[in-house]
Amino acid sequence: MSNYPVEPASKPQALTKEALKALRHEQVQGVSRRELLRGSLAAGMGLWLLEVTAGTVGFLWPNLAGKFGGEVRIGTLDDVKSANATLPVDEGFPVYVSNAKAFVMLVDPSQQRFIPGEDAVGDGATVNVRALYQRCPHLGCKPNPCEKNFWLECPCHGSRYDRLGVKAAGPQYGPAPRGMDRFATKVDGDGVLTINTGKITLGPLPIAVGQPGIIPPRTPTGCI
Repeated sequence: MSNYPVEPASKPQALTKEALKALRHEQVQGVSRRELLRGSLAAGMGLWLLEVTAGTVGFLWPNLAGKFGGEVRIGTLDDVKSANATLPVDEGFPVYVSNAKAFVMLVDPSQQRFIPGEDAVGDGATVNVRALYQRCPHLGCKPNPCEKNFWLECPCHGSRYDRLGVKAAGPQYGPAPRGMDRFATKVDGDGVLTINTGKITLGPLPIAVGQPGIIPPRTPTGCI
């Protein structure tokens, strides 16, 4: 008969030091905290990539439909006049085109046409039409064209621009740091204007009223 006591299976003895050491060196069963952390990070990264991809597709999709973010077909000068029959488009007054989020105007009203060609920087002289992004460079409000003086005036903080989007210098003309930003444009052989709303050129620095490069207002007072 053995001299070692036998414990019932239902009442096991406490683990010895040697047994505890052996267990510490055994492979952890199930999912460890490190594996759980890695899995959570991988899942989070996957979700972020999915959101970025969805956002990119959402931004690029309008380009395929000719909406803001890509090339937007506007039409001929006659089309612009017809859509703004009550405004003096033929005098160079800036009119709003909602699907391009832009103001459009003749650069030289004495030439009653859009000139075929391409304008990559948005100056507009070569095609006789300029397209300005609707946002005020100060804080992003939308300026309004004033039929009284033919200037663009921001209702939020009073920044004022001539009809071609050039910012008037001086504190009395508002806080915007530069003129309104410009879109690239092109005019085909039939005189049809297309605005590339995916290509923007920053507006020029402010110019003092009375100096070359800025068109004086038609009246000393405006609409705001």
